[in-house]
Amino acid sequence: MDKATIGWIYGLIGVVIFSGSLPATRVAVMDFDPLFLTVARAVIAGLLGLCLLLAFREKRPARGDVVSLAIVALGCVVGFPLLTALALKHVTSAHSIVFIGLLPVATAIFGVLRGGERPRPAFWIFSAIGSALVSGYALAQGVSASPVGDLLMLAAILVCGLGYAEGAVLSRRLGGWQVICWALVLSLPVTGALCIATMPHTIDGIGEPAWIGLSYVSLFSMLIGFVFWYRGLAQGGIAAVGQLQFLQPFFGFALAAALLKESVSWSMLAVTIGVVACVAGARKFAR
Repeated sequence: MDKATIGWIYGLIGVVIFSGSLPATRVAVMDFDPLFLTVARAVIAGLLGLCLLLAFREKRPARGDVVSLAIVALGCVVGFPLLTALALKHVTSAHSIVFIGLLPVATAIFGVLRGGERPRPAFWIFSAIGSALVSGYALAQGVSASPVGDLLMLAAILVCGLGYAEGAVLSRRLGGWQVICWALVLSLPVTGALCIATMPHTIDGIGEPAWIGLSYVSLFSMLIGFVFWYRGLAQGGIAAVGQLQFLQPFFGFALAAALLKESVSWSMLAVTIGVVACVAGARKFAR
């Protein structure tokens, strides 16, 4: 397989892992404060990342890479998790799909600005159609809206797109798993202090689903998913592989059908087919 195809495979694995992030966050914020959830997941993943860096004796990043790592940390380690956790206090995880549909476009735009990529005009057409299909499907479900929640989700998408693009560029020099581990470790002094400051006074009222949600977003959403995602973006192209995010909501629906026995409608299948076609088209014209 060529490098681009391998990048798409890694990116697809990352998207499958990320597909459970918003539902897990939604469950976790039922019992955990959003700020504590954000910093706790970063601390847990950061300590695991530190162990990996020490175990493999990774060299410290160059001084010039610190700014890029800070952008990754602000966008992916703190910004997106905190803003989505706050937003999910006001909107449902279903409503957040409207904004997740904009994430591939945001990633592609920052891929142009930060990664120097130049997709062809047809790429943007397929990308726009994909966004319209995902957002339109979510809106058709009759989800409730909240101005505060919507603004928070929009801000989350912007900082996440920037963090994805910046991390992908840096991954070409440092490696995918090294980037997210160094970003997490760089954040530890701040996230650790905030974690202690916002820690619940008691855990008596925290249910098992919230603990499961915290475990998932800490281990998979904050660390393992990024290992695959950054490597995929670096090898397959930021704009091209970023389009796989259009499939993220539908992977979530598939998991719900398999694990929770929820029904899958014909409209869902039809939109999924349309999204897959847009992803294929965007890939063709990404370079």
